[in-house]
Amino acid sequence: MSTTSTWFQRLILPGLAFKAAVIGGGYATGRELAEYFIPSGPQGGILAILVAMVSWSVICALTFALAQATRCFDYRSFFGTLLGPFAVVFELAYLVFMVLILAVFGAAAGAICQAMFGWPTLVGTLLLMLGIGAFTAYGNHAVEQLFKWVSFFLYGVYVLFVVFVLLGFGDRAAEIFRTPVPTDGWLSGGLTYAGYNIVGAVIILPLARHFTSRRDAVVAGVLAGPLAMVPGLLFFICMVAWYPQIGDEALPSDYILRKLDMPVFHLLFQAMIFSALLESGAAAVHAANERIAAAWRTHRSRELSSAGRFAIAATLLVGSIFIADHFGLVALIAKGYRGLAYLFLVVYVLPLLTVGVWWLWRRSPQATLTAQSHSLQGE
Repeated sequence: MSTTSTWFQRLILPGLAFKAAVIGGGYATGRELAEYFIPSGPQGGILAILVAMVSWSVICALTFALAQATRCFDYRSFFGTLLGPFAVVFELAYLVFMVLILAVFGAAAGAICQAMFGWPTLVGTLLLMLGIGAFTAYGNHAVEQLFKWVSFFLYGVYVLFVVFVLLGFGDRAAEIFRTPVPTDGWLSGGLTYAGYNIVGAVIILPLARHFTSRRDAVVAGVLAGPLAMVPGLLFFICMVAWYPQIGDEALPSDYILRKLDMPVFHLLFQAMIFSALLESGAAAVHAANERIAAAWRTHRSRELSSAGRFAIAATLLVGSIFIADHFGLVALIAKGYRGLAYLFLVVYVLPLLTVGVWWLWRRSPQATLTAQSHSLQGE
């Protein structure tokens, strides 16, 4: 049990890490906000965002509490407890998931560097790979520092984004919010979006080692939902100024930035998206590294070296970004991504809400006292 962790590491950092795991593959460009929330209208979109936020808080709180109680700080040991011999199903699903998101992140990073500097897309992809490899090579501390400082940068850019949009187009957004429109589908939209990204709670399990009590785990989990979703909420409010046409834009962020006509801030926003891709990719690779490091520690009785971590990261990145793209697996997996999300619901969320809740209840302090009381009465 950790006894030296700060309140920031115990309560705030897990939420920042969860945000890191979901934002790069989620709403950094605004495309996912347009797909899942805009169809329900401005008011319905806000409700859907709140549904997603609450869902994340509940699942993160339960996941963190179970990890803290079982001392399972990597997804292999966590699902060994939750699923027993069926844990291999999650491992296979996570491997497919990681291939997909790293391939998409690499393509996105290449496109960003080409747009910003006119470089070949391969350069941006290689820069992202090098950054992920460098941070994950040095283990937990380096990855946690990445989550911390990129979060400050990301939240700062989003605040500026909101200020600039509302100063220029706030009246338009307010008028649209006042106009009643149908809110159909807000509940399903929020739940579906939450389900697509909830695997982020498992990706960041290495940070659960900072918890000193179940209370720490629950509070950190509850805070994770707002910390991850508030930037998306602010982004959505800005998008409403161009409702409903913005729902058809491939990159809503670029659409809004062109309307702002602020070239320097446009570059800053692109740099923020690249940073979000970096921390999301690092979170995914670090989770795999920690899973392998735990097995290495068990079988070799020593820690996995930085060189070993870098080699694993390089193998994962090269395999995901280049091999998957070469063989056309990205398109193939993307078509089955919805099925993958449903698989995570079956092998992760449902067991957590049943087996996980039962396990925590059986080992809660109140349940322990009750069991002891019954035992004494029986004597």
